[in-house]
Amino acid sequence: MELSTAFGLVLKRLRKQQGLTQEDFSSVSSRTYLSSLERGIKGPTIEKVDQLASVLDVHPATILAAAYLIKESGVARRDLVQRIETELKRFENMNH
Repeated sequence: MELSTAFGLVLKRLRKQQGLTQEDFSSVSSRTYLSSLERGIKGPTIEKVDQLASVLDVHPATILAAAYLIKESGVARRDLVQRIETELKRFENMNH
């Protein structure tokens, strides 16, 4: 599955889980644009992911991690989280 399609599925699932409509995102996006994101037609900028996450009240990394779990359907959540944790530790070590 393409990443934009997986991202759209996550966005739509999170929106519906929280009982939000596409119109509830009007402060950060038009309904047409949100619809195109949810259908995987368009991919968001990093700034847009941040704005969407704020409306959903989740961390932007949560949306991206969930999208990658769908895209890479054979990857277990704990394996993805462990990989990210390892890579973040390496990043922290570079900054010390």
